[in-house]
Amino acid sequence: MSPLAELFFARLANESAVLVQVQATEGSAPRDAGAWMAVFADALVGTIGGGHLEFEAIDRARALLTHGAQGEGAGKPSETMRLALGPSLGQCCGGVVQLRLERVTPQDLPALQRRLEVERMPVVLFGGGHVGHALAEVLARLPVALHWIDSREGIFPAGLPAHVVCEHSEPVQAAVKDLAPGSSVLIMSFSHAEDLDVLTQCLARQRTQQDLPYIGLIGSKTKWATFRHRLEARGYSADELSHVTCPIGVPAIEGKEPEVIAVSVAAQLLEVRTHKLETTPRATSSSQA
Repeated sequence: MSPLAELFFARLANESAVLVQVQATEGSAPRDAGAWMAVFADALVGTIGGGHLEFEAIDRARALLTHGAQGEGAGKPSETMRLALGPSLGQCCGGVVQLRLERVTPQDLPALQRRLEVERMPVVLFGGGHVGHALAEVLARLPVALHWIDSREGIFPAGLPAHVVCEHSEPVQAAVKDLAPGSSVLIMSFSHAEDLDVLTQCLARQRTQQDLPYIGLIGSKTKWATFRHRLEARGYSADELSHVTCPIGVPAIEGKEPEVIAVSVAAQLLEVRTHKLETTPRATSSSQA
Protein backbone atom coordinates (compact mmCIF):
# COMPACT_ATOMS: atom_id res chain seq x y z
CA MET A 1 0.00 0.00 0.00
CA SER A 2 1.38 3.43 -0.89
CA PRO A 3 1.93 6.10 1.81
CA LEU A 4 -0.81 8.22 0.21
CA ALA A 5 -3.27 5.34 0.30
CA GLU A 6 -2.39 4.64 3.93
CA LEU A 7 -3.05 8.30 4.79
CA PHE A 8 -6.35 8.26 2.91
CA PHE A 9 -7.57 5.06 4.55
CA ALA A 10 -6.52 6.16 8.05
CA ARG A 11 -8.56 9.33 7.74
CA LEU A 12 -11.48 7.65 5.98
CA ALA A 13 -11.84 5.30 8.96
CA ASN A 14 -13.28 8.26 10.89
CA GLU A 15 -14.96 10.52 8.33
CA SER A 16 -16.46 10.56 4.85
CA ALA A 17 -14.74 11.87 1.74
CA VAL A 18 -15.20 12.16 -1.99
CA LEU A 19 -12.86 10.06 -4.09
CA VAL A 20 -12.01 11.80 -7.37
CA GLN A 21 -10.48 9.45 -9.93
CA VAL A 22 -9.36 9.91 -13.52
CA GLN A 23 -11.50 7.54 -15.58
CA ALA A 24 -10.18 8.32 -19.04
CA THR A 25 -8.16 10.88 -20.97
CA GLU A 26 -7.95 12.10 -24.56
CA GLY A 27 -4.87 13.87 -25.88
CA SER A 28 -2.47 15.51 -23.41
CA ALA A 29 -3.46 15.35 -19.76
CA PRO A 30 -1.60 15.95 -16.48
CA ARG A 31 -2.33 12.45 -15.08
CA ASP A 32 -3.25 9.08 -16.56
CA ALA A 33 -6.37 7.01 -15.96
CA GLY A 34 -6.41 5.62 -12.44
CA ALA A 35 -4.88 8.68 -10.75
CA TRP A 36 -6.91 9.73 -7.72
CA MET A 37 -7.44 12.38 -5.09
CA ALA A 38 -9.45 12.15 -1.86
CA VAL A 39 -11.32 15.30 -0.83
CA PHE A 40 -12.22 15.64 2.84
CA ALA A 41 -14.07 18.56 4.41
CA ASP A 42 -10.80 20.25 5.38
CA ALA A 43 -8.03 18.26 3.69
CA LEU A 44 -6.80 16.69 0.46
CA VAL A 45 -4.89 13.46 -0.10
CA GLY A 46 -3.32 12.77 -3.49
CA THR A 47 -3.61 14.71 -6.75
CA ILE A 48 -5.14 14.43 -10.20
CA GLY A 49 -2.67 16.90 -11.70
CA GLY A 50 -3.15 20.28 -10.06
CA GLY A 51 -4.16 23.51 -11.78
CA HIS A 52 -7.69 24.53 -12.70
CA LEU A 53 -8.66 20.93 -13.35
CA GLU A 54 -8.00 20.04 -9.73
CA PHE A 55 -9.60 23.23 -8.38
CA GLU A 56 -12.77 22.52 -10.34
CA ALA A 57 -12.86 18.93 -9.11
CA ILE A 58 -12.29 19.98 -5.48
CA ASP A 59 -15.18 22.48 -5.63
CA ARG A 60 -17.54 19.87 -7.05
CA ALA A 61 -16.34 17.21 -4.60
CA ARG A 62 -16.90 19.50 -1.61
CA ALA A 63 -20.43 20.23 -2.84
CA LEU A 64 -21.09 16.49 -3.17
CA LEU A 65 -19.65 15.91 0.29
CA THR A 66 -21.81 18.63 1.83
CA HIS A 67 -24.99 17.36 0.17
CA GLY A 68 -24.30 13.87 1.43
CA ALA A 69 -23.73 15.13 4.97
CA GLN A 70 -27.06 16.95 4.87
CA GLY A 71 -28.86 13.87 3.64
CA GLU A 72 -29.44 15.34 0.18
CA GLY A 73 -28.89 13.48 -3.05
CA ALA A 74 -29.00 10.09 -1.36
CA GLY A 75 -29.69 8.48 -4.71
CA LYS A 76 -26.65 10.07 -6.33
CA PRO A 77 -23.52 8.97 -4.44
CA SER A 78 -21.35 9.56 -7.50
CA GLU A 79 -21.15 11.59 -10.68
CA THR A 80 -18.85 12.13 -13.65
CA MET A 81 -17.23 15.28 -15.06
CA ARG A 82 -15.82 15.65 -18.55
CA LEU A 83 -13.48 18.61 -18.80
CA ALA A 84 -11.71 20.01 -21.87
CA LEU A 85 -8.51 21.42 -20.45
CA GLY A 86 -7.94 24.09 -23.06
CA PRO A 87 -11.37 25.64 -23.84
CA SER A 88 -13.00 25.30 -20.43
CA LEU A 89 -10.08 25.56 -18.02
CA GLY A 90 -7.39 27.47 -19.88
CA GLN A 91 -4.73 24.80 -19.33
CA CYS A 92 -2.06 24.29 -21.96
CA CYS A 93 -2.34 20.49 -22.02
CA GLY A 94 -5.21 20.77 -24.47
CA GLY A 95 -6.61 17.31 -23.80
CA VAL A 96 -9.82 16.05 -22.26
CA VAL A 97 -10.14 14.43 -18.82
CA GLN A 98 -13.10 12.43 -17.57
CA LEU A 99 -13.40 12.25 -13.79
CA ARG A 100 -15.54 10.11 -11.52
CA LEU A 101 -16.51 11.63 -8.18
CA GLU A 102 -17.71 9.16 -5.58
CA ARG A 103 -18.78 9.87 -2.01
CA VAL A 104 -17.18 7.23 0.25
CA THR A 105 -17.62 6.39 3.93
CA PRO A 106 -15.79 4.23 6.50
CA GLN A 107 -17.96 1.30 5.37
CA ASP A 108 -16.32 1.47 1.92
CA LEU A 109 -12.80 0.89 3.27
CA PRO A 110 -12.38 -2.83 2.41
CA ALA A 111 -13.52 -2.36 -1.20
CA LEU A 112 -11.37 0.76 -1.65
CA GLN A 113 -8.28 -0.97 -0.27
CA ARG A 114 -8.62 -3.63 -2.95
CA ARG A 115 -9.47 -1.17 -5.70
CA LEU A 116 -6.68 1.33 -5.14
CA GLU A 117 -3.90 -1.17 -4.54
CA VAL A 118 -1.33 -0.65 -7.29
CA GLU A 119 0.56 -3.41 -9.08
CA ARG A 120 4.05 -3.22 -7.67
CA MET A 121 7.26 -4.03 -9.52
CA PRO A 122 9.27 -6.63 -7.55
CA VAL A 123 12.73 -5.27 -6.78
CA VAL A 124 15.45 -6.99 -4.75
CA LEU A 125 18.14 -4.82 -3.19
CA PHE A 126 21.30 -6.49 -1.88
CA GLY A 127 23.14 -4.12 0.45
CA GLY A 128 22.28 -1.82 3.33
CA GLY A 129 25.04 0.75 2.98
CA HIS A 130 24.69 4.48 2.32
CA VAL A 131 23.47 4.05 -1.25
CA GLY A 132 21.23 1.15 -0.24
CA HIS A 133 19.52 3.25 2.43
CA ALA A 134 19.08 6.19 0.07
CA LEU A 135 17.70 3.92 -2.66
CA ALA A 136 15.32 2.11 -0.29
CA GLU A 137 13.92 5.47 0.78
CA VAL A 138 13.22 6.44 -2.84
CA LEU A 139 11.80 3.06 -3.87
CA ALA A 140 9.49 2.93 -0.86
CA ARG A 141 7.57 5.86 -2.39
CA LEU A 142 7.25 4.24 -5.82
CA PRO A 143 5.06 1.38 -7.12
CA VAL A 144 7.71 -1.11 -6.02
CA ALA A 145 7.56 -4.19 -3.79
CA LEU A 146 11.03 -4.02 -2.25
CA HIS A 147 12.87 -7.07 -0.88
CA TRP A 148 15.94 -5.72 0.97
CA ILE A 149 18.69 -8.19 1.86
CA ASP A 150 21.97 -7.89 3.78
CA SER A 151 24.34 -10.33 5.50
CA ARG A 152 24.74 -8.04 8.51
CA GLU A 153 22.24 -7.90 11.35
CA GLY A 154 20.82 -4.63 12.65
CA ILE A 155 21.38 -2.83 9.35
CA PHE A 156 17.77 -2.03 8.45
CA PRO A 157 15.95 1.05 9.78
CA ALA A 158 12.72 0.84 11.76
CA GLY A 159 9.35 2.03 10.53
CA LEU A 160 9.52 0.77 6.95
CA PRO A 161 6.20 0.40 5.08
CA ALA A 162 4.60 -3.01 4.65
CA HIS A 163 5.68 -3.33 1.01
CA VAL A 164 9.35 -3.27 2.07
CA VAL A 165 10.45 -6.71 3.32
CA CYS A 166 13.85 -6.98 5.01
CA GLU A 167 15.87 -10.19 5.22
CA HIS A 168 19.10 -11.11 6.96
CA SER A 169 20.87 -13.79 4.91
CA GLU A 170 24.23 -15.33 5.75
CA PRO A 171 25.73 -16.12 3.32
CA VAL A 172 23.96 -13.37 1.45
CA GLN A 173 23.95 -15.16 -1.93
CA ALA A 174 21.83 -17.97 -0.44
CA ALA A 175 18.80 -15.68 -0.75
CA VAL A 176 18.98 -15.65 -4.56
CA LYS A 177 17.28 -19.03 -5.03
CA ASP A 178 14.13 -17.86 -3.23
CA LEU A 179 13.66 -14.52 -5.00
CA ALA A 180 10.25 -13.89 -6.51
CA PRO A 181 10.15 -14.62 -10.27
CA GLY A 182 10.28 -11.44 -12.32
CA SER A 183 12.36 -9.55 -9.77
CA SER A 184 14.72 -6.78 -10.82
CA VAL A 185 17.93 -7.23 -8.81
CA LEU A 186 20.25 -4.50 -7.55
CA ILE A 187 23.62 -5.54 -6.09
CA MET A 188 25.48 -3.09 -3.84
CA SER A 189 26.74 -4.92 -0.77
CA PHE A 190 29.50 -3.72 1.56
CA SER A 191 32.19 -5.78 -0.23
CA HIS A 192 33.18 -6.66 -3.77
CA ALA A 193 33.47 -10.29 -2.74
CA GLU A 194 29.82 -10.39 -1.68
CA ASP A 195 28.82 -8.55 -4.83
CA LEU A 196 30.53 -11.19 -6.95
CA ASP A 197 28.95 -14.05 -4.99
CA VAL A 198 25.46 -12.58 -5.38
CA LEU A 199 26.00 -11.80 -9.06
CA THR A 200 27.27 -15.33 -9.75
CA GLN A 201 24.17 -16.83 -8.16
CA CYS A 202 21.90 -14.48 -10.14
CA LEU A 203 23.56 -15.50 -13.39
CA ALA A 204 23.31 -19.17 -12.47
CA ARG A 205 19.60 -18.74 -11.81
CA GLN A 206 19.14 -16.75 -15.00
CA ARG A 207 20.85 -19.53 -16.96
CA THR A 208 18.26 -22.09 -15.85
CA GLN A 209 15.13 -20.04 -15.14
CA GLN A 210 15.38 -16.83 -17.23
CA ASP A 211 13.19 -15.00 -14.70
CA LEU A 212 15.30 -12.01 -13.56
CA PRO A 213 14.55 -9.26 -16.11
CA TYR A 214 17.17 -6.84 -14.76
CA ILE A 215 20.42 -7.47 -12.88
CA GLY A 216 22.21 -4.28 -11.88
CA LEU A 217 25.64 -4.07 -10.26
CA ILE A 218 26.93 -0.89 -8.67
CA GLY A 219 30.47 0.02 -9.65
CA SER A 220 32.85 1.52 -12.15
CA LYS A 221 33.72 0.21 -15.58
CA THR A 222 36.97 -1.05 -14.07
CA LYS A 223 35.10 -3.07 -11.45
CA TRP A 224 32.88 -4.57 -14.13
CA ALA A 225 35.88 -5.45 -16.29
CA THR A 226 37.39 -7.35 -13.36
CA PHE A 227 34.13 -9.12 -12.58
CA ARG A 228 33.55 -9.97 -16.24
CA HIS A 229 36.98 -11.56 -16.51
CA ARG A 230 36.33 -13.71 -13.41
CA LEU A 231 32.87 -14.72 -14.62
CA GLU A 232 34.19 -15.65 -18.05
CA ALA A 233 36.70 -17.89 -16.31
CA ARG A 234 33.73 -19.58 -14.61
CA GLY A 235 32.16 -20.37 -17.96
CA TYR A 236 29.69 -17.52 -18.46
CA SER A 237 29.32 -16.40 -22.07
CA ALA A 238 29.34 -12.89 -23.45
CA ASP A 239 25.61 -13.21 -24.12
CA GLU A 240 24.91 -14.18 -20.51
CA LEU A 241 27.07 -11.35 -19.17
CA SER A 242 25.31 -8.83 -21.43
CA HIS A 243 22.29 -9.23 -19.12
CA VAL A 244 24.20 -7.38 -16.38
CA THR A 245 23.94 -3.59 -16.19
CA CYS A 246 27.09 -2.03 -14.74
CA PRO A 247 27.46 0.82 -13.93
CA ILE A 248 23.82 1.19 -12.91
CA GLY A 249 21.62 4.24 -13.28
CA VAL A 250 20.66 6.65 -16.02
CA PRO A 251 23.93 7.61 -17.77
CA ALA A 252 23.00 11.29 -18.13
CA ILE A 253 22.63 11.72 -14.36
CA GLU A 254 26.08 12.36 -12.94
CA GLY A 255 27.22 12.44 -9.32
CA LYS A 256 28.50 10.04 -6.68
CA GLU A 257 26.40 11.20 -3.75
CA PRO A 258 24.21 8.35 -2.43
CA GLU A 259 21.03 10.35 -3.03
CA VAL A 260 22.01 11.15 -6.64
CA ILE A 261 22.83 7.52 -7.38
CA ALA A 262 19.54 6.47 -5.75
CA VAL A 263 17.48 8.77 -7.96
CA SER A 264 19.41 7.68 -11.07
CA VAL A 265 18.91 3.97 -10.32
CA ALA A 266 15.23 4.44 -9.48
CA ALA A 267 14.75 6.26 -12.79
CA GLN A 268 16.36 3.36 -14.65
CA LEU A 269 14.07 0.87 -12.90
CA LEU A 270 11.05 2.93 -13.91
CA GLU A 271 12.29 2.75 -17.51
CA VAL A 272 12.40 -1.03 -17.19
CA ARG A 273 8.93 -1.08 -15.65
CA THR A 274 7.34 1.33 -18.11
CA HIS A 275 8.97 0.31 -21.35
CA LYS A 276 10.07 -3.24 -20.47
CA LEU A 277 13.46 -2.43 -21.91
CA GLU A 278 15.84 -5.17 -22.90
CA THR A 279 18.62 -4.08 -20.58
CA THR A 280 22.25 -4.22 -21.67
CA PRO A 281 25.47 -2.84 -20.14
CA ARG A 282 25.43 0.94 -20.42
CA ALA A 283 28.60 2.83 -21.31
CA THR A 284 29.10 5.73 -18.94
CA SER A 285 31.99 7.71 -17.54
CA SER A 286 30.70 7.58 -13.97
CA SER A 287 32.50 5.58 -11.27
CA GLN A 288 30.27 4.44 -8.43
CA ALA A 289 32.61 2.22 -6.43
